[in-house]
Amino acid sequence: MEQQILQLLDKLPPISLSEMKDIKLMNRIDKKYLATIDQLQQLLAMAQGKYMVQQIEGKRYNRYHTIYLDTPDEEMYTMHHNGRIVRQKVRVRTYMDSGDTFLEVKNKNNHGRTKKKRMTVGSIHSLHEDGGDTLLAKHANYLLDDLVPKVENHFERITLVNMAKTERLTIDCHVKFHHWETDIEDTFDRLVIIELKRDGNVYSPVKSMLRELRIKPSGFSKYCIGSALTKPTLKQGNFKPRFVRINKLLNNH
Repeated sequence: MEQQILQLLDKLPPISLSEMKDIKLMNRIDKKYLATIDQLQQLLAMAQGKYMVQQIEGKRYNRYHTIYLDTPDEEMYTMHHNGRIVRQKVRVRTYMDSGDTFLEVKNKNNHGRTKKKRMTVGSIHSLHEDGGDTLLAKHANYLLDDLVPKVENHFERITLVNMAKTERLTIDCHVKFHHWETDIEDTFDRLVIIELKRDGNVYSPVKSMLRELRIKPSGFSKYCIGSALTKPTLKQGNFKPRFVRINKLLNNH
């Protein structure tokens, strides 16, 4: 993580993981934004006095590793690419700093709401033994035998919480992708993916900051974008405007 960003994070009051668990966003609205590392530095400077930063064992950013599963013919990827509103993702996510690993199912409904179910597992190699089929039978359209690892990513995450504890802001940096089949790697080292998760339409201090910095809402699926980057034979025409926007953002900052 860049030294300037670490210095800005050090100035924010900390909030512990146990305190984070008490923040229940019951009527949650999610929205994603794309920014650059330079814009993130400006945003963190503006957030002073208005946000707290999650701190785990003294660290104010955390490392993640995620492996996405899909059918051999990428059915979940294709549904997303084709604009299917009701869709799901299946992934294995490891929190690198704690070593905790979860099998997760994310379902998006026709109202744009996302529900996530997960269970603790040992690794991607022990999903059957750890009962992964039970989770998928309840919450997914697939069983483990239907799925194979497709693309993985590594990134660093900062989590901010406003003082009223009515919203969380996750900020993902230095996203790196690797495809299990093609062995192709790619990275968005200067791109920052911000996700605002707030309790209904309550006041959000960060929204005016984002507007001032001209950081605009933009959908971004790490699975789909990572797949398109690292498997060129995939159907990806509907994602090309997203790539144009990302390249324009990075070239202008």
